[in-house]
Amino acid sequence: MNDLYLRACRRQPVERTPVWLMRQAGRSLPEYREVRRKVDFVTLMQTPDLAAEVTIQPVDRLGVDAAILFSDILVPAAPLGIEVEFKPGPVIEHPVREAADVERLRADEPEESVPFVYETIRILREQLADRVPLIGFAASPFTLAAYLVEGGGSKSFDRTMGLLYGEPETAHRLLEKVTETTAKYVVAQVRAGAQAIQLFDTWAGLLHRRDFREFDLRYVRRLFEILECEGVPRIYFALNSGHLLSEIRDCGADVVGVDWRTDLAEASRLLGDRFVVQGNLDPAVLMASPEVIERRTRTILESAAGAPGHVFNLGHGVLPRTPVEHLQALIGAVRKHSA
Repeated sequence: MNDLYLRACRRQPVERTPVWLMRQAGRSLPEYREVRRKVDFVTLMQTPDLAAEVTIQPVDRLGVDAAILFSDILVPAAPLGIEVEFKPGPVIEHPVREAADVERLRADEPEESVPFVYETIRILREQLADRVPLIGFAASPFTLAAYLVEGGGSKSFDRTMGLLYGEPETAHRLLEKVTETTAKYVVAQVRAGAQAIQLFDTWAGLLHRRDFREFDLRYVRRLFEILECEGVPRIYFALNSGHLLSEIRDCGADVVGVDWRTDLAEASRLLGDRFVVQGNLDPAVLMASPEVIERRTRTILESAAGAPGHVFNLGHGVLPRTPVEHLQALIGAVRKHSA
């Protein structure tokens, strides 16, 4: 078994730095594009055999040290009674914007609402055969709630911020319901076979430190407290969150992902010595030559050398136009220079 990733997450000795990439399964791989020519995104995500196939593709092609479930952060909207369409981005026809909308939210069991997630995990554990660990994931409660309020993506998230500032009681009630459903969703992933859980907090960077503590961190911490009983590594990744690192110290995770805007040595200093750091090469570097990729990879590894532990990753997801050979060059550079 290649358990480098799990050992690194637990701050155990490793013979080299493990590496996996956010969005490692996707349009950058020709085998993924071949599958997508046959089915749309939703069908792919909801068909366990196909979702398992594309999850494993980067393990076979790139040699990464972990697989991450092919899914979407908006899947837990279904147990709340929210329908999401992809056109191609997410669209929610009936957003959650008032107290009455929050009260109408359901609390269905995720295993009944989105059974394809758990069947995919079971297939993956069998097909991976412990070659690498499997990471499950979800959005943070704040990030999922932001999509529910906006009705999809947004440049400003003004409706979300208006709810936080204008109706904080309603915002907290929404976040409590989302947290309850997300907790069930990720615990069920672990019990189906996921060996680590990552929370993606894509929109945490919108928040001032004070508001982050009130509307985001407290719910992330609650989720991780629930997951602690499951005994798997807990990973927290908040995009554009360099100004929040002193608050993130209290998130309750084992591993903290850092985007490319913050040096890993500085992040480790601000976080203290209790966290493994994950990251944080700028995804755009992968559009440069293999020589540049190797040089930048060495810089990241050197920056992380003083941290209690390190999982190499990008500072965000793989860009769709990234050449496969550049991804392979990155994996090779991590293995070469971290041994």
